[in-house]
Amino acid sequence: MGERQVFVRFAGCNLNCQYCDTPQALVIPKEYKIEVTPGKHDLLQFKNPVAIPQLLEHVRSYLKPKGLHHSLCLTGGEPLLQVDLLKNFLPQIKDELPVYLETNGVLPKHLEEIIDLIDIVSFDIKLASSTGLSSYMKEHRQALEIAYTKKVFVKIVFLRETRVKELDDAVKMMAEIDPEIPLVLQPVTPTHTIKHRPNPDQILAFQAVAKRKLKDVRVIPQVHKILGQL
Repeated sequence: MGERQVFVRFAGCNLNCQYCDTPQALVIPKEYKIEVTPGKHDLLQFKNPVAIPQLLEHVRSYLKPKGLHHSLCLTGGEPLLQVDLLKNFLPQIKDELPVYLETNGVLPKHLEEIIDLIDIVSFDIKLASSTGLSSYMKEHRQALEIAYTKKVFVKIVFLRETRVKELDDAVKMMAEIDPEIPLVLQPVTPTHTIKHRPNPDQILAFQAVAKRKLKDVRVIPQVHKILGQL
């Protein structure tokens, strides 16, 4: 948190979470946009799909001065849906800055295909109350065991409707792999209707529940939303 990243946002997702903060990324558009000047929101449009040489050119245009950015963030949507592109793209850029993957954590086979090309994994655990679907805990466990071979932290977005047992089941699964894995609890983004936002006492109670089994549990909002960044 607090570091700058180069974002590459992949379109398309295999889930449809009710709190999704980037619903525009759920479908693949005919055009994609890049921000010319970081923070200015001065966007240029290009035809989709992007070719790998052009994607490399876009990314490298942000890499000066050297050392300004913490990492290349692969986000979405769900980047692992485009695993074949990643297998060709990442070997050409990973030596220039660390690769940071944001994933919903339910595609373990795809993650296994590219884990050697990843440095850091931001791993979501999706609770049933948030997705409106059944639990993905089996897939989460398989994928987290793969991600654990790299630097990894877990993020759980929760709503007022989230049940303590859901959180406790997720925390138990994490602790069985390693209680040292950091967990970020993220109250649903303020852009959503107030009826879904957790109360302050619920936030603190959830942190206390997670701390029973994990050593590093933090409550962190979506900082880029607060700052007004893309």
